[in-house]
Amino acid sequence: MNLNILVLPGDGIGPEVTREAVRVLNRVADKWGHSVSLTEALLGGIAIHKTGNPMPEVTARLALAADATLMGAVGLPEFDDAPPEKRPERGLLGIRKILGVFANLRPVRAYASLIESSPLKNHLVEGTDMIIVRELTGGIYYGTPRGISGVGAEERAVNTMTYTRAEIERVSRMAFHLAQARRKKVTSVDKSNVLENSQLWRRVVIEVSAEFPDVALEHILVDNCAMQLVLNPRRFDVVLTENMFGDILSDEGAVLAGSIGMLPSASIGGRRPSGAWTGLYEPVHGSAPDIAGQNKANPLGAIGSVAAMLDYSFGLKEEAAAVNRAMETVLNSGRVTADLRPAGRPSTTEEVGEAVAAAL
Repeated sequence: MNLNILVLPGDGIGPEVTREAVRVLNRVADKWGHSVSLTEALLGGIAIHKTGNPMPEVTARLALAADATLMGAVGLPEFDDAPPEKRPERGLLGIRKILGVFANLRPVRAYASLIESSPLKNHLVEGTDMIIVRELTGGIYYGTPRGISGVGAEERAVNTMTYTRAEIERVSRMAFHLAQARRKKVTSVDKSNVLENSQLWRRVVIEVSAEFPDVALEHILVDNCAMQLVLNPRRFDVVLTENMFGDILSDEGAVLAGSIGMLPSASIGGRRPSGAWTGLYEPVHGSAPDIAGQNKANPLGAIGSVAAMLDYSFGLKEEAAAVNRAMETVLNSGRVTADLRPAGRPSTTEEVGEAVAAAL
């Protein structure tokens, strides 16, 4: 198979972790006889520096032409006070919208070798294996009206949380489909006791659940969900949530995995004529500019994102499983970066990438 992939290294540690993800991707291609066509483009802060636009038009065209997009991270502190349209994150929101990716899949797994890396007690974390399905194109991040207006005491800010039935239906079906291949349980997160938006969410999720009689459905309020993630994370299989709730809860999941550097993600859209999913793949972590260029960032979230890309966008399940096994082999060996090894000599970003490629 020819894998036509757009690579967006992004900002901060993005280029470093992406480089190791591409190393592993090329190793997979060599071993299984695939060819890889890689095109690199700009997104985020680096794109603003070079073009004045967080998402240049050429990046949008290349993303639409690619079979899948692999991204590093975007964001730099120097843009914190910039207007919204001139912030790196606007590029991320823009490419998600152009690709039409509507479901962000964030697996959270507690590897046995990393139990001690979590600040939670071992017996709470052990055995955790869930996937958070976050709606990606609706909610408060995209709703209108939005903005800041007025001056002085009359200055006010407005953001609008809005969802349509169709948006809720499609992400719910994605969650139920995933649950059918796992432990057959969906936990839907909302705030239906106070938000009309969540009341519609819950009603539509219940209707969609009728299409999947083999999957159990439970509802949980977002504040309780945040608590249960640290009190009893093993209770969760597939967690279905709207955009902002999912953004927050999935980062909380990093505590269970031992480091946010461990978490991959897949942003999935419609199916292509081949049957593969349109996909944007990226680690959950941010750009971490404080350690950029120091060869110490954890590349496993980015490498795990390659595994997800092989699975969802190319249907290469054997190859995806092999990458995940290779990551676990490296974790068991103790060759990990500083975020996972508080004492002793940590491995570098490059050393971890080389170790995963070798384990394949």
